[in-house]
Amino acid sequence: MRPTPITKEEVKQKMDAGEPITLLDARAAKAWDSSEVKIAGAIRMLADEVAQRLEEIPRDRTVVTYCT
Repeated sequence: MRPTPITKEEVKQKMDAGEPITLLDARAAKAWDSSEVKIAGAIRMLADEVAQRLEEIPRDRTVVTYCT
């Protein structure tokens, strides 16, 4: 599967419509630690860990990855 860009407005529309979405927070540790914004329920995973932790990412829904 290929990554597809999505806007925050599109994510909100999907969430408001009840579409199941997994949020994957791939921010670097420093950015995550210093941020006041942390989305409840998001999976916290560094980008370089994804390949080793694929089993933690649901395959039955849209996965939205975000970072800084």
